[in-house]
Amino acid sequence: MENVSTSTAAIGKRHHEHLGPAKLSTRLAFFIAGFGLACWAPLVPYAKARLGLGEAELGSILLFLGIGSVVGMPAAGHLAGRLGNRAVVTAGAIGVILCLPLLALAPNGLVLGASLFVFGAALGGIDVAANMHGTEVQVRARQPLMSGFHGLYSIGGLVGVGAVTLALSLGLDLAWTAGAASAIVLLCLLASLAGFLPTPKAAQAHSPFMMPHGIVVLIGAMAGLTFLSESAVLDWGAILLSESKGMAIDRAGAGYAAFALAMTITRFVGDGIVARLGNLKALAGGALLTAAGIALAAWADDSWVSIAGFALTGFGAANIVPVLFTLAGTQQAMPVGYAISAVSLLGYLGVFVGPALVGHIAALLTLPLSFGLLAVLMLAVACLSAQVVKAARAG
Repeated sequence: MENVSTSTAAIGKRHHEHLGPAKLSTRLAFFIAGFGLACWAPLVPYAKARLGLGEAELGSILLFLGIGSVVGMPAAGHLAGRLGNRAVVTAGAIGVILCLPLLALAPNGLVLGASLFVFGAALGGIDVAANMHGTEVQVRARQPLMSGFHGLYSIGGLVGVGAVTLALSLGLDLAWTAGAASAIVLLCLLASLAGFLPTPKAAQAHSPFMMPHGIVVLIGAMAGLTFLSESAVLDWGAILLSESKGMAIDRAGAGYAAFALAMTITRFVGDGIVARLGNLKALAGGALLTAAGIALAAWADDSWVSIAGFALTGFGAANIVPVLFTLAGTQQAMPVGYAISAVSLLGYLGVFVGPALVGHIAALLTLPLSFGLLAVLMLAVACLSAQVVKAARAG
């Protein structure tokens, strides 16, 4: 009996070690997606000034980033099933590598808009393929891994915005800064190529187009509501603190910083939390914490208590989307590639619509009340958790 147990443990250990390269490739794919998108943020003011764009003109051009993602995500789900996740991540990373210098140096609005479209499609493709590959690795490892994988997206974002901002503040030329960012993406891509798992043959037999249906629609809607709340913290958190809580404008960014830091830390311990609690408790509990954090941020009288509310929001939201992608990877209503691309697309619509929706509601009511409505939406996510977990398990 002891020999059998030892043998089983050895097999498990070899299996775990065999997945090491696949885990590394997944982490690097998520890092590339977060890093690439974050590198663009510090370049936006330079593009606006260089091209002499007004707010409305810049806003219209920025739409092409979202449009590109909306186009790229469904295509990536199909192509990943036919060609493999490595091919999609490679194509997406090459798109990011080529687009970053163009975004930094675009001579006119037409070139900037076209570059943003390709950039958005490339990032959307990487996002879908990374989630598909991460789901497959997690299934083979027989343990939660998605929170940690998504943590690398957060780290990529922090590194990207920090490195580009630092380089520009030190006076480094735009072209050199963008080129250095592209070189980092290239190095990450090259380091990731050897570890990708082969594409399951079952994923290759479906038509290029498939409307989301069944439980996938509900999973995507819950992801959209979660991303909507996260994007509201990003775009409106500082305004809430400065205009509604009386915090000095130069300190108001502390709210999003607390949110982002809390989310990043939680994602790196999130796999252990999900393993102990299970998908249902992690999903419902995370949504309840997110709702409580948003409500605290909205209605606290003291600005520092509001910042604590933003941190609580980050702790709660950290594991919601990774669990939802796990459920998308285990349901049987749709092929996994199409399901994950559909959830990615519906989730991204939350990012796309969220800031405008919060602004319009704030204009009709107040900004704290609009945040309060976000808390109600996250309570809805908590209430739907049991249904979506049960349906995904039954499928």
